[in-house]
Amino acid sequence: MDAGLRPRIDANQVPSPIQLVEEDRLKWQGQPYMTLPGKYAPASTSDFTAIDQGSASPKFARVTTWKFPSSSRLASECAIPLAAVFQPFAELDPVTEEPVPLVHTGESGPARCERCRSHETEVSAEYFCSLDANLMRLDYRERPELLKGTVDFVVPEEYWAINPPQGLTSPYYTHEPRKTGSRQPEPMKYIFAFDVSHEAVQLGLLRSACACVARILFGGTAADGATLDACFPPECSVAFLTYDTTIHFYDLSADSARMLVVSDIEEVFVPLQQGLFVNPIQRREALESFLETLPARFENASFPEAALGSLLRSCHAALAGHGGQVFVFSGTMPTVGIGQLKAQPNEADFFDTDKERVLYQPRDNVWIEIGQDCAADGIGVHMILTPIKFMDVGSIAIVPSLTGGDLLYHPRYDPLRDEIVLESQLQRLMRRMQGYNCVMRIRSSHGINVTKTHYGNFYQTSPTNLEFGVLDADKAISVVLEHSGRTLSSREIVHLQCSMLYTTVSGERRARICNVALQVAELAGNVFQFADLDTTVCHMAREALASRTKQKMSIVREELTEKCGSLLLGYRKNCAAASRIDQMILPEVFKTLPSYILALAKSKPLKGLHVSSDVRNYHAHRMNSMPIRSLIHYIYPQLMALHDLEDDAALPYDDGSNRIRIPSVMRSSHTFMEANGIYLIDLFGVDDIMVLNPKLMRLPTLETRFSTQVRNILHQRRLRRGRITTLLLARQNLDATELEFSDMLVEDQNNGNLSYTDCKPLPIFSPRTHFDVVL
Repeated sequence: MDAGLRPRIDANQVPSPIQLVEEDRLKWQGQPYMTLPGKYAPASTSDFTAIDQGSASPKFARVTTWKFPSSSRLASECAIPLAAVFQPFAELDPVTEEPVPLVHTGESGPARCERCRSHETEVSAEYFCSLDANLMRLDYRERPELLKGTVDFVVPEEYWAINPPQGLTSPYYTHEPRKTGSRQPEPMKYIFAFDVSHEAVQLGLLRSACACVARILFGGTAADGATLDACFPPECSVAFLTYDTTIHFYDLSADSARMLVVSDIEEVFVPLQQGLFVNPIQRREALESFLETLPARFENASFPEAALGSLLRSCHAALAGHGGQVFVFSGTMPTVGIGQLKAQPNEADFFDTDKERVLYQPRDNVWIEIGQDCAADGIGVHMILTPIKFMDVGSIAIVPSLTGGDLLYHPRYDPLRDEIVLESQLQRLMRRMQGYNCVMRIRSSHGINVTKTHYGNFYQTSPTNLEFGVLDADKAISVVLEHSGRTLSSREIVHLQCSMLYTTVSGERRARICNVALQVAELAGNVFQFADLDTTVCHMAREALASRTKQKMSIVREELTEKCGSLLLGYRKNCAAASRIDQMILPEVFKTLPSYILALAKSKPLKGLHVSSDVRNYHAHRMNSMPIRSLIHYIYPQLMALHDLEDDAALPYDDGSNRIRIPSVMRSSHTFMEANGIYLIDLFGVDDIMVLNPKLMRLPTLETRFSTQVRNILHQRRLRRGRITTLLLARQNLDATELEFSDMLVEDQNNGNLSYTDCKPLPIFSPRTHFDVVL
């Protein structure tokens, strides 16, 4: 070998992320996790059963280390970021885990500390109770709020949502004075708004949207042939709007829906007092007829523009004083009305310059104002975007980001290909646990502070208060912690509490409390031993996403690498024994951190190659509020070999349960793949791979064991996500989707970055490096 050539590192000698994931998954399979402080929590990627012993399950709250550093100096030396991630509406296993208890407290409300106003700490005298011989309250077992780490309270009027104060100018025109003071909880109101501009109609978006919404309201046969039950809450009401260069309201109180057109899109208003919102059960025939005939009414639509900003202001006017959810279907960039946007900038001129950050910010502040106003009024906005060209997601997506809503992105929408996925996504949005008019606050015990730095999709009205128009089971927020100045004792317990007020879909005001208890560590070794890799990666990811709007992307990626290197260096300096300079000492928990940081740098929002700002902003919106488990799987995709499945893999256990034997996944690299496609022929039921339809929407059902195994695997992943994902067929050297597949192999050299074996969080990888993992 030439002296100038650097020999490659054997990939099998580099710590494997998949190995850690699989080991943890097998460890906790069928094993309960007790939530008392002092134990290391299962990885977010493992399926485990948590038994709530007074500290919240890791499904609701996770921290970057389960043993909190005793001082700020120790935390600085370790270089592990101090952060917590809360997912208040996380879904529990209905078979093996107890539901969150619901406590009725009457007019007094939940017991609160008279000094700091936190729940269930130092309380008033009325809450006192006698103790037994073991110094435990006599009513301890009868009070879930004293026994469990996560509790729901039904709260009285003093906790009701507050109408926002009226500003100097109103965002919409109204004859009636705006409501003030507290608002009585009521069942949620829903608005479905359809884009009826020329592009949206021609794409088939309007027809697909009406069909999907009809099945949400009344059930029916889905696009994939499955039978769906109605999932619209029976006590709730619904309204429909359409829009192009005008806004169209519909009076649904009559058998034939009457359309009222608002042509003034600069000063919008609601043109009717009665008939806008109706109960779909009571008005079923009228709504079925309306949704069936609506596409035909606009089939000859000629308006090329759509006033999306004006539509959102109209929805705000309709829901003001109540709150609710808005589902907006949009196929074109808003170039008229409120918040009208100009043509696409030449992104090539911005790429890799200091001006690049403007691509990831709203070009008009009116979109920020719309999002803030909706969030303050308890309105969550979901957007379904189907552009065929630039749409400026960076501007319009700030509305769902501030209100806690979702962003669904289907570029070049094709009903034959995309309607199945779109319907599954909409069904998930309706069926999951959620609340509206939400206010959240994170509190901490003495010795640590909750900083004003929070990450997620919400509207931060103060350093401590976060407001959500809507919050659901698929959203998580993270918060940065710091020491308040004093040194903590190892005998102390650090407490964190996530307190969230919300209104249920059925109209009941509640408070969900998540309490976390952590032990204190005085040694760096203990801090590292109980560190949480998944939470640390999640925090670093959201920190990097927040930096996109402040500095150019190359600096963001460099900072990620430096933070990874600082953390590993902190372990070497404070925990490892003296060693050779060419010996890399890795902490057991963080031995795969470099692979995740590399994968994060290759993700769509942060990768080095030129990517459309619309695509970057869409994926950034998703990553910013993903639960930890989803984020880890997004950053490092799960790759599973199908050609060597064992005979009993992905088949039900013999105990009669619906559980299946989950096959192991493999590392995301071409190095570990085999060029073997014979089983794909068996999978698709054809004799020639060339005859396969590259736009295949779902796998055929074949009477073979292999077909059953693969469909079981996909069904299991669908259950975990709660929705169907797009199926892409990538035949080697045949389909363009092979490029997308290759980009997901994050350990390879791609996406404008190095391979895993060549990456350097510090100059520590070399052909002679010894990888020693030290506990």
